[in-house]
Amino acid sequence: MECSYVQLDDLPDEILLIIFKKLDNFDILHSFHGVTNRRLNRIIHDPLFISNLNFVIWSSNKFLNKLSSNVILNRFCLQILPDISVKIKLLHLESSSAKNILRAADYPNLYGLGLYNINGKTARRLFTGKKNKIKFF
Repeated sequence: MECSYVQLDDLPDEILLIIFKKLDNFDILHSFHGVTNRRLNRIIHDPLFISNLNFVIWSSNKFLNKLSSNVILNRFCLQILPDISVKIKLLHLESSSAKNILRAADYPNLYGLGLYNINGKTARRLFTGKKNKIKFF
């Protein structure tokens, strides 16, 4: 029996996009954003793939923040979100990282925002005040 293997680069764009859509786009962006492979970067920046970003996960009857590590939060805020912000249409955020994510970039095409585990005081701080840099509201 002949042994053969297929590398990621051997797959057509359509197959890669199907595979990536089955996975969490948060994980794909964190893992592959900025790789030197232009083709892979183009595929993971497809508007259909990154238009809806979910930074929360439902676990044990509560919403948890996927950005629990400051390293991951900083990577998204400083590198990933500024690159893809014009393609984002929906954001799902947990209150502890909402301010950082919303201030990381302008989101001119954002039309939906899900805020989880947020109280009234935090919401007022996010959407009012002179220090607020959020321009899309």
